[in-house]
Amino acid sequence: MDNIWTTTLLQAGALFAQEQSTILHFGNPVAELEAARNGNIFSDLAQYRLVRFSGEDAQQFLSNLLSSDVRKLQIGECQYSTFSTPKGRMLASMLLVRTATDYLLLMPADIAGPIQRKLSMYILRSKVKASPQSTDEILLGIAGTGATQALADQFGVQTDSNMQAKIVDETILISLDQQCWIVLTSPENATAMYGKLKSHSFVAAGSNAWNWRWIQRGFAWIYNETQEQFVAQMANMECLGAVSFSKGCYPGQEIVARTQYLGKLKRRMSLVHIDTDLNNAKRGTSLYSRELPGQAIGMIADVASAPDGGVDALAVVQSSCWAHGVALGSEAGPQLHAKPLPYAIVDPQ
Repeated sequence: MDNIWTTTLLQAGALFAQEQSTILHFGNPVAELEAARNGNIFSDLAQYRLVRFSGEDAQQFLSNLLSSDVRKLQIGECQYSTFSTPKGRMLASMLLVRTATDYLLLMPADIAGPIQRKLSMYILRSKVKASPQSTDEILLGIAGTGATQALADQFGVQTDSNMQAKIVDETILISLDQQCWIVLTSPENATAMYGKLKSHSFVAAGSNAWNWRWIQRGFAWIYNETQEQFVAQMANMECLGAVSFSKGCYPGQEIVARTQYLGKLKRRMSLVHIDTDLNNAKRGTSLYSRELPGQAIGMIADVASAPDGGVDALAVVQSSCWAHGVALGSEAGPQLHAKPLPYAIVDPQ
């Protein structure tokens, strides 16, 4: 639906993808990537959608279905979580935000509708209502060393805490850390924010620049291409607080617990660089190694063009294969080069 925010984006030079929702870039994707790495960026996040759960049973309802301990989430707090099949394979990874009235589940737009319908199948007689993000709600991303101060200047909100949400009038400000915020607001407020952030040298950035910066966080969204491909620990979800091993049952809990306490985790997710482009490196692309000829030993979970050329990606790889080299698409394909993750990985014992 056209609104003042769509008009603002078009006037700023936004080039939309064919589906006319996600912004590819604003005319200079190279400069946008450099700003994502060393400056401050402001992005429309139409590639994500929110699903809202409300009602007096919402907390217990979500706790029975998601891998994180929703009961520990206080008003104004956030946590990562996952939703899996009974076999423990992830159908969705998400950012869960609790407000005074709702639980907001943020996930990629391509799975948000199906996941809402899937979760809603369990409502039955529970006093829970599920609803999608409305057309009058805009998701924005603000990132960089100046992000927290810029939002403080505009909204009068100060926070030194991560994974917190502040509500100012009709705007929700979600602090993932001091350099990365997600904002839910109206088209009118989004337009006003854009004007003020632009005056503070924030660069309008398309989806690739934002995705590249997100990939550096080491959190893998689940997309259509990667649904049912990974157990939570393969994607390091327990390292990010998305899995509780002390709560009650939820779909896939037995497999996740068995992997943690009884099994050996053969595959783990790494942050990698590959000297190729997005025509060859796509979500869901299989990975190979000469250690196991002809056998796929991993998969690309997420990928974006990188500032210095090539792509950066999150890749789930059979750990034993790193010593023999890991390649994209075939054993003769471009090699994956591991980069440091921003968190420690402690493998199950």
